[in-house]
Order: sequence, then structure tokens, then C-alpha cells
Amino acid sequence: MTNIHSFHIPVMGIGFTIDTPLKVSQYGIDSVISLVDDILLERLRKMYCGKYKIPYSEITEKCKDFRAQRITSYLNLINNLAEKKFEELKNVTVEKRSEVKKYFSMLPDGSAIKQEFKYLTEKYFNISEIKNWLKDYLSMGSIDVNIMTKLDKENYVKGEKLPVEYNDAHAALRGYAKSNLNSSLVLSAGMNPRLYSYLAEFEDFHPDKNGKIKKKIVLKVSDYRSAFIQGKFLARKGIWVSEYRIESGLNCGGHAFATDGYLLGPILAEFKEKRDELVNSLREILMKALESQNRSIPKAALAVRITAQGGVGTAEEHQFLIDHYQVDSVGWGTPFLLVPEATTLDDSTLNKLLKAKENDLYLSHISPLGVPFHNLRGNTKDLDKMSLADQGRPGSSCPKKFVSINKEFTERPICTASRQYQYLKLKELDNKKLSPEEYQIRHARIVEKSCICVGLGTSALLANNLDTKTEGSGVSVCPGPNLAYFSKSMSLKEMTDHIYGRSNGISRDDRPNMFIKELIIYMEYLKDKIEETKVSVTDKQKMYLSTFAKNLKEGIAYYHSLFDEMRDRFEETKSRILSELDASNKMLDFLMTEVEDLSIK
Repeated sequence: MTNIHSFHIPVMGIGFTIDTPLKVSQYGIDSVISLVDDILLERLRKMYCGKYKIPYSEITEKCKDFRAQRITSYLNLINNLAEKKFEELKNVTVEKRSEVKKYFSMLPDGSAIKQEFKYLTEKYFNISEIKNWLKDYLSMGSIDVNIMTKLDKENYVKGEKLPVEYNDAHAALRGYAKSNLNSSLVLSAGMNPRLYSYLAEFEDFHPDKNGKIKKKIVLKVSDYRSAFIQGKFLARKGIWVSEYRIESGLNCGGHAFATDGYLLGPILAEFKEKRDELVNSLREILMKALESQNRSIPKAALAVRITAQGGVGTAEEHQFLIDHYQVDSVGWGTPFLLVPEATTLDDSTLNKLLKAKENDLYLSHISPLGVPFHNLRGNTKDLDKMSLADQGRPGSSCPKKFVSINKEFTERPICTASRQYQYLKLKELDNKKLSPEEYQIRHARIVEKSCICVGLGTSALLANNLDTKTEGSGVSVCPGPNLAYFSKSMSLKEMTDHIYGRSNGISRDDRPNMFIKELIIYMEYLKDKIEETKVSVTDKQKMYLSTFAKNLKEGIAYYHSLFDEMRDRFEETKSRILSELDASNKMLDFLMTEVEDLSIK
């Protein structure tokens, strides 16, 4: 599959990109579907079967492998519908002529096929001549999928624990593996050795003798070391990682997996410097593994893409990542939440996002995974949660249980956002005889957890006028901080024009550079961590904070050198960037002093 765009749409939440490929893949745009919620996928499959008059047979929980079967059936449906749209576009008619023009109008201006199409159609639009040319040169966007490796809940039938292959992530992997997609599986949230080993059981993930891989692996990573460790593990299983998707630790949407103070720029520089080393060393391991497994040894070299995402907001930043760090594609996530043609949001949530400012977007502790989570202040799911807590009934009824992974109080895992867990945790808290101040702090942290595995999918139900009796109408939404600088709804064409610098979708002139914004977020994160440990700090915590601060210091020095020596880039904002780096450096010196002064107890 040829990549004709230099951007991709990453997975967003559970439901926001659940049918994005059906909306954008005909225009050659790659996008990603979350495989967390098989219940939601099944409901949307039913809806789309009805809409396109396709026979529908429900896959109920009575089926032994219902989760995998639902995922396979949904992906096959979306793939078939998307391919049909794409074929209709290629088999251009007088009525579809505007769709073909839209396809090419969204391509980068430097695109070779865009220039050739312009040449072919400059004088006249001969449909039969164009039709033959389109069949040879048009590419459909990839329909990729995402599995959060940590969401691998054990499952039970009549009280009996099922074998590991029926765990949630394992079943999702199997569902994708059995689909008719020729695309990529994006693995996020860190390494799951058992799940990674399971990959090797499916032929589609292995290269054939020509080097073709039907289902490619994409690793979402936040540093080079993690990429190499995971890539090596998979290579030993005979699995090649076709793409390393580098995401900013904190300047992103959804869950935020903070690095030890490593900033995106230095991380990208390391990947650029060591790219050949990474590819060559992993290829050697892979070939040995394939040989020992008596598998085909690819004749052709296996490709590796390096991509980046997190906080990108201007055409200048987009092109800088491509030119300077030589990334193959740039992920644009949060801004696409404001593009109804591409993502699925209910009107109420969309309007809240359009009005959101910096203070409305914050790094929260609402995720049951215990990982910082980007949140929109005042979202309806949080309002529902707080209302229940005020009534003395904190916690969710946990209708879907996808994040039931905590065994603190029970043999069978439960979710920390559930009513059951919060009842037990608050009961434990009551027995600790804490001061009123400390009690309130701990109480708030317990009831803050939100049922995001439901909330992040509800918007897709509301947007399609589907019943939410089981889930409730509360919506969770997880935009990155970049959203504050976008304040209008855009068409797909308007967004691609913004990405490629043909127009500007940002009306504000105070948006910080993406690297500076990430630095600011990391500084705030460090400041909060220092405050958390002031009462009592261990040697390990102090070492972590010192390392974190040291890495930030080195990152600031790297950026100072980068922007100081830069020519013909960021000319209008360069002086402000350097000034913000100096201010951050001074603040970091103060924070490093605070870390040194922490008393070990």
C-alpha cells in the first residue's frame, strides 16, 4: 500500500475513530480503529448493515469466541465498505467527478501524481481516459487497528477462568489476524511478552519470501531504548516491526506515558542517528529466527518506517519533522476531533471542544489504569461521576469491565472506577484514622477514577442516535493540550489544507511551538512530582526526580542549540522560542535545587 499523504490519523479514544477509515480511506488517508470495545463494534456493525442493506446476524456472548468474532466481522465490514467506496471513486462517472477532484485537491502540492492529474485534466476531463489512469495510480488509505497491550483482562465462564488466548488483548489480536485486512496492527502502552509471543502463531504477521507482510506491526514508543528492546523481542519470534511510531510522552491526547524527562526532539534525533543500526541489528536477529523456524527468508529488504506524533499543530512543524528528522509520516490526532467528516463525536461534545481553552484541558488522574490521562474539564461523564459521589454512591456499575485488572481486594480482578472497588477502598480508608485534610485528599483520589472504557465510546452511540440505556449518556473525551489553539469546526479539505500550509486553521497568534509546549508540560509534571514527595521521599524517588531533571536540562540545551543554529525555519517565532527556553532553564535550576533539598525519611 503506497503512502500518498505525509500524515496519518492516530487512534483517538475508543469511539472517536471507530469508523474513521470508512470516511477517509477512499482519499488515501491512513487511520486507526481501537479494538477495546467489541460490544460497541458489534452495535455499529448492526447499524451499518442496516444502512447499507447487508444481512446481519448477531454475534452474542453465547458464542465461544464472541469477542474475536465480533472484531473480525466489524473489520471485514468496514474494509468491504471502504473498498467499495474507493472502487466507485476510481470508476469515475460524471456524478463522481467532484469526488476525484477532492481526492487530488487534498494531496500535498508537491505530489507527483497530483501534478500529473493536473496535467491530464487541464484542458478537458475525458472520463474514459482518466478512469484507466486512476486505476493505476490511486491508493486507498490503510485501515489500521490499535490494541492497548495492558488491557488484557482475564475472562471467565460460569466462574471458570478461560485459557489465556481468551484474554481481551489476545482475543482482539486474533480477531484482527482473522480479518481480511491488509494493514497494520498498532501496539501501544508498553510491552506484553505473552501477547507478543502470541503474534507468532498467525501467518499473516510473518514475511513471505518476497518480503511482503500482510499484517504489519507498528510499535508506539516514547524512546529509542524501548523500541530496540521490543523490536528485538519480536524479531526473535520471527516478527518484523515495520514502523516505530514515536509519540510525545505528555504532549498528546489520551493516556500520557511520561518518559524520564526525555523530550521529543532529542528522542527523534537519536532515532535519526541510529536508524540504520536499529534496522541492521534487528534484521540479523530476524533472519536467524526465521531460519531456525524453517520459515521463508525474504529476498527483499524489509522496510522500516519512523513516524512521529504528539502536539503537532502547524504546517511548519509538520514539514520540519519530515525534513530535519526524516520521519516518514506525522500523526495529527487532536485537531481531527474538530473534523466531523473524519471522526465521530456527538454535537454536544464537539461544541465543548470548540470552546475549550488551556485551563479546560488538563492532565488528570481519572484513568483506572493509574496512568495520567488528558481530560476535558466538565465533560459529562465526570459530571455524572461527581453527582453519584455527592449522593454517597461513588463509582460506576462497570457495565463493560474492560479495565477490570485490579486484584487488591478480590481474587477476580475488578476496576478501580467500579462501585465495588471504591466501596472497599473507602472502607479501608475509614479505618486508617487519618487527619481530616489527608482523608479528603485520599478520598478525592479514589472517587476521581472514571469509567472511561464506557465514556470514551458513548459519543459514537450518541452521534448515530443509538440507545445508551446500558452505558448512560455521559461522554469522556481525551484531547491533547493542542486543542486549545483550534477553535472552529473544519471540513476534511480545510484540515488537509492546514496541514500542508495552503491555509491556516488557527486564529490565535500565541500558540507555543510544539517542542516548547511539551517542555512546559514536563516542567509542570516535575513540579507536581516534587510536591507529592515533599512530605516523605525515598532514595528511589529522589533519584528518579534528579534523573528526570537532568534529562530535561540536557533537552533544553539540545533545543537551544537546534534553534540557535537554525536558518530559514521558524523565523517569526524563533526569538520567542529561545526566550521561553531561557525562562524554562531558570525555572528548572530552581526545581533542581528543590530536589536536592528533599529530605530522605
